[in-house]
Amino acid sequence: MLTTLKIQAFADATARVMIVVDQDGAIILLSKLARERLNITSGAPLETELPGFWLHVSKILNGQQSHCEVPLQIADSEYLAGVNPLIENGEVCGAVCILVDSTQLDTMTRRLPSFQTLLRELDTIINSSSDGLFVCDADANVIRMNPASERIHNISATEIIGHNMRELIETGFIDQSAALEASISKKQVSMLQNKEAGYKLISIATPVFDDEGNLIRVVVSERDITEIDSLQRELEEQAAIKDGFRDQMLAMQQAELESQQIIARSPSMIRALQQSIKVAKADSSVLILGESGVGKGLIADLIHKNSSRVGHPLIKINCGAIPESLIEAELFGYEKGAFTGAQVAGKMGHFELAHGGTLFLDEIAELPLSSQVKLLRFLEDGQITRLGDTKNRTADVRVLAATHRDLEKMVEEGKFRLDLYYRLNVIPIHIPPIRERHDCIIPLIRYYIETFSKQIGTHKRLTRAALDALTVYPYPGNVRELMNICERLVVMADTEVLDLADLPIQITSHATDRHFSIDHLPAGTSLQDALDQVEKELLKKAQQQFKNQTDIAAALKVNQSTIARKLKKFGLT
Repeated sequence: MLTTLKIQAFADATARVMIVVDQDGAIILLSKLARERLNITSGAPLETELPGFWLHVSKILNGQQSHCEVPLQIADSEYLAGVNPLIENGEVCGAVCILVDSTQLDTMTRRLPSFQTLLRELDTIINSSSDGLFVCDADANVIRMNPASERIHNISATEIIGHNMRELIETGFIDQSAALEASISKKQVSMLQNKEAGYKLISIATPVFDDEGNLIRVVVSERDITEIDSLQRELEEQAAIKDGFRDQMLAMQQAELESQQIIARSPSMIRALQQSIKVAKADSSVLILGESGVGKGLIADLIHKNSSRVGHPLIKINCGAIPESLIEAELFGYEKGAFTGAQVAGKMGHFELAHGGTLFLDEIAELPLSSQVKLLRFLEDGQITRLGDTKNRTADVRVLAATHRDLEKMVEEGKFRLDLYYRLNVIPIHIPPIRERHDCIIPLIRYYIETFSKQIGTHKRLTRAALDALTVYPYPGNVRELMNICERLVVMADTEVLDLADLPIQITSHATDRHFSIDHLPAGTSLQDALDQVEKELLKKAQQQFKNQTDIAAALKVNQSTIARKLKKFGLT
């Protein structure tokens, strides 16, 4: 049988902190390490010596548990305590407690192959992270720092490990510490840190707790956001400019739409307006056809104004006014470096600017074939691709197109894509020329005379003869030409009453030609007499309109000497 001395020698030889208690909890055996480290004596109640530990041991003695392992903090040391019952004749007569020092436990664990593999994996993960990582203990002392943090702070880990975050703040290494805040608050902390030379870091400190809820570590991830912050600011500035531009553009468009008046008296023009208002409710593509100056842009305004997109931009592009080499960049935008002379930051195209609204492509027949392909693709799937980019972008845009050319003939000649023609020509609207809208001419003339008179603060009115001459003129430039003539009459006339003498020569000559008839000539009038009569009438009108012979000659496209001779011939000097 083992004597008490041999039992004691056996306990000492284990080189472990061993405590044996009887059924009442009195200490009956201590190993050598237990006596040295725990400062307790044999025979004393365990409840008195180690009250926190006694709670776990008592459960073993009472039969509530058959075994337990608990972490212990005794003085400045950490232990993992395993408690097992002593059984005699099937009854619990005591308990054996083995306490393993955390340092010793760590050494033992590190020697295990599985732990070494796990440790290598953990080291690889931490060291390969592109984000900086700090690991601190519960008191915010740095115990680890990965290479990314070394690069971010431009300092070696050996210079930081072992220092407390309070020290690092005092020395100016950082201005504030997320790890320190997390160690105090026991909560995750996100913080923006400012470094020297304008560098900025975003730090996120996450506390780590043991099974008892005690803080044991604080892990800090950090990222240099200096460049991101600059890019964000640039994007915000661009967004502000874009929003400001869109708001300004919308305000201008609303004012323009509200100020515009469409005068329609002829059945053909009334029908075109009715079609425009009806098609405005849909999102279909519309092809507006008509000669130059008939008001195709005005019809596009009318469609947009009566559509559900009226709160979004209406972008107008004249495809014939943009160089062929730039039209694609203007429509679809480009990325930085897409071509020589491109803006450094790239540029949004008109499709993106018109997002949510309407894009009016005037003179669509002038669009190059290469751009026609991209326009067709957008009409099919709503996707655009900037020049120099591979990423597709979605744009919610309604397309209105207009032209004065014969697209069907251009398709036959191979100058316009057939598939694009059918995509655009979903709903065609034909705007008749002003010569076919005879009922509209007088209301248009009176409207523009009155409008331009108000602009310069005067009141002008037309004589019956002048109005008749303006009415019979065919206006090859359509409404645009009519507007220009009315503005010229109001601005240039010296008197309030506008008569034939104030009209441009092309109008008076047309009126003279229109009213001259062979039926008005006396019987037996020769050809020369008839020509002389016409010349005389023209010169009379020219004298009323122009102040000198030089101006008359320029208007009639002859030499001044010819005018002088003919004036003398007809007695008009």
